[in-house]
Amino acid sequence: MRRRLLALVCVSASLLSGCGLVSQDGGGERRSVTVWLMKDSASQEFLRRFTEDFERTHPDLDLDIRIQQWTGIGEKVQSALKADGDGAGPDVIEVGNTQVAQYAEGGRLLDLTLESMRDWGIRDWLPGLAEPGQWMSQQFGIPWYAANRVVIYRKDLFEQAGITEPPRTRDEWLTVTEQLNSGGNQGIYLAGQDWYTLSGFIWDEGGELARQSGGVWRGTLDSEEALRGMDFYRELQALGDGPVDADEEHPPQAGVFADGRVAQIVAVPGLAQAIVRQNPELKDRLGFFPVPGKTAGKPGAVFTGGSDLVVPKNTDDRDGALAVIEALAGAEWNTELARTMNYVPNKKSLAKAVADEEGVAAMAAGAAQGRATPGTPRWGAVEADNPIKEYMTKVLTGADARSEARRASDRITELLDLDAR
Repeated sequence: MRRRLLALVCVSASLLSGCGLVSQDGGGERRSVTVWLMKDSASQEFLRRFTEDFERTHPDLDLDIRIQQWTGIGEKVQSALKADGDGAGPDVIEVGNTQVAQYAEGGRLLDLTLESMRDWGIRDWLPGLAEPGQWMSQQFGIPWYAANRVVIYRKDLFEQAGITEPPRTRDEWLTVTEQLNSGGNQGIYLAGQDWYTLSGFIWDEGGELARQSGGVWRGTLDSEEALRGMDFYRELQALGDGPVDADEEHPPQAGVFADGRVAQIVAVPGLAQAIVRQNPELKDRLGFFPVPGKTAGKPGAVFTGGSDLVVPKNTDDRDGALAVIEALAGAEWNTELARTMNYVPNKKSLAKAVADEEGVAAMAAGAAQGRATPGTPRWGAVEADNPIKEYMTKVLTGADARSEARRASDRITELLDLDAR
């Protein structure tokens, strides 16, 4: 999560008239719909245009958009969900896609399954946003936008190595990376504890980080499928000099890529901007391709980050809240958001809207195979302790993968069970 200091901004015509109910020229009353959105999810210009259009097409509604900071947002949302329905709280809230379960667990979100199936095209949503938006087989989170990892590569180093096009399969990726790993170049910089990237390889093999059976969640890193995913990670990571005992932020891989002769990293496309800021000479030398899968016709699975929209059960304007979600998540404004912010739209059929941007197009191709962390509200305890990282380091330093995977799986099970008590 991005962490910033707390601030609130009201973006709407209500800046002039105050938030709440205001009189129309005709003497009636307009209803104010309060929307919490996270800082930097959308530009001020986008929100201005969206507000103007929404209020024009919904003459009985005013938008009160309040920008929130990630720091402390969990407690703030929980407090809002528990508050008495006095009309002062939010009617729509943007939440991280993996946060939906923890808010839905207490029964304080509106069930939006009917609208999702009947009106909003649930079957076309990106799975990495739609699946974590479910709780107990009901849809509470409505996909808004996505971002996921791709491979950022040096076009000049590929050309020097005689590689004319990016790899499309895992086997090709290993071959190409080994070819690039010569002459003082790193074929790939892959930190040893990049567990999000490992997750994609595990999902590609049909494995999971944890599974639920009989209402109990258990770690499954020791399954045959998950072990195959770790084995591929080990092969790929060895074709560079990434530290085996650190993640991609220690040190930040943008700096490593900018300063050295690194041919590839796995990251969100937006990281290219940080790379170019640190080394302007790379401005026209960077390319992007989806993380390769096991076959050429299907990119590899990737962890999908992004946001869903939810409606508190204590809203006093259900119809207004649904109207906001329908507009924000609908094709017109969702496409506009993706173009403005370089996101992946919430539906696979909208990927063509970002096809002209190489990095976003690569991201959109991967997003079709996107996944999220296990759908338990207690997964945060696992990430805080993170036995996955320790497991990865031990395997990369020569420990027996099967025994270490079993140890890490037991710890995941323990954390989920302890946190549930």
